[in-house]
Amino acid sequence: MAPYGFGNGSKQRGTSPPELIAAAHAGSFAMTLAHELDVAGYRPRQIDTTATVTMENLAAVWTMTQINLDVVATVPRVAQCDFVDAALRAKANCPISRSLNANISMRAELRKI
Repeated sequence: MAPYGFGNGSKQRGTSPPELIAAAHAGSFAMTLAHELDVAGYRPRQIDTTATVTMENLAAVWTMTQINLDVVATVPRVAQCDFVDAALRAKANCPISRSLNANISMRAELRKI
């Protein structure tokens, strides 16, 4: 079992609830993007997603206020506009994105092969 901490905890060792949510969000988004690309007729070779969580101390309570999804994908034969459309659909349809009460931003990069 990994060490576990609570709060902002920049000095703590181990994982924390925001880190666990970020990991779940990155994984869920990548799976949703793969599905959206598949529905559009594309087969992604690789999707790398990082979720960065911003925590703020609001009214003496640590609150997740921002999540940035950074996705880099390799998808053969996809047009940039189709990739961006799939990424936006994935952001809107990702179960974790829909369940969070935070501002979610995204940067999506298509790698040429």
